[in-house]
Amino acid sequence: MNRRTLLQSLGLMAGTVNLPAFSSQAKAPNPPVKPFRIAHITDVHMMPLIGAAKGFSKCLHHIQNLEHKPDLVINSGDAIMDAHRGGRTVAEKQWKLWNDVIKNDLSTPIIQCLGNHDIWCKSENPASILDGKKWALDELKEDKSYFSKDLGNWHIISLDSISPNHEGQWYTGKLDEAQMDWLENELKSIPTFKPVMIVSHIPILSACIFFDGKRFEKNQWNIPGRWMHEDALELKDLFIKYPNVKLAISGHIHLLDRVEYNGISYCCNGAVSGAWWAGNYQETQPGYAIIDLYPDGTFTNTYTTYNA
Repeated sequence: MNRRTLLQSLGLMAGTVNLPAFSSQAKAPNPPVKPFRIAHITDVHMMPLIGAAKGFSKCLHHIQNLEHKPDLVINSGDAIMDAHRGGRTVAEKQWKLWNDVIKNDLSTPIIQCLGNHDIWCKSENPASILDGKKWALDELKEDKSYFSKDLGNWHIISLDSISPNHEGQWYTGKLDEAQMDWLENELKSIPTFKPVMIVSHIPILSACIFFDGKRFEKNQWNIPGRWMHEDALELKDLFIKYPNVKLAISGHIHLLDRVEYNGISYCCNGAVSGAWWAGNYQETQPGYAIIDLYPDGTFTNTYTTYNA
């Protein structure tokens, strides 16, 4: 079942299949060096009636009951479900559920970025999408759709992947010109000794996208811009100028992979909701990633399930 048919049949809930957790790690220094620990959650897809609020609450409790608790939670987008397709009233109900769970079940600091499902728009035009982003940012308690800040010895850059698509469906994965200029200046300003982690909703570079639906037809692979950043080549050429860019994390695909390219690890970290709260999506269980950032620029990225 691919994402299109699964999203069309959410009324038929599948049971969770017990599969082993997936783990993706880079070599980390020997203890007792203490890392800055992040719990990376993505694609929660909050919606009423199917237990999404209870599932999200369970995930947050699992994160905060770890023996080594995270210093920060990062939500990389799609907090709610299909704001774009539903009416504003439906989106309001979903945001209320999201914020109620965050208020009642999360005591760890959180930073958040936008996903395509978070954006409600009256019509598919750039101005309406911009207004929808402003509403989503208000609900997520964030001032800007992209930003940069220090995390211990590391630096984080959070990007806004969602751009209006002027050639077809309502969005595509890319940075607009202003954000690309900002990113170039930001990377220039970060000291070369400080390792950098990039956060985006849509993957900048991914392998699992090739298995999300029927992607090979008529002797060629077909990867939509809304699956992976269509400006990936431009971003690759930019990142190669800055060897301190070490890690890029994303969600969106609901699958789990890790691509190593030009010294950067690109980790697509599954989904809290799995198959939109209908069990596993292909081989990937519902879960989140624990990311340990070490002062010397090494890290671990380990995918963790919470339904056991």
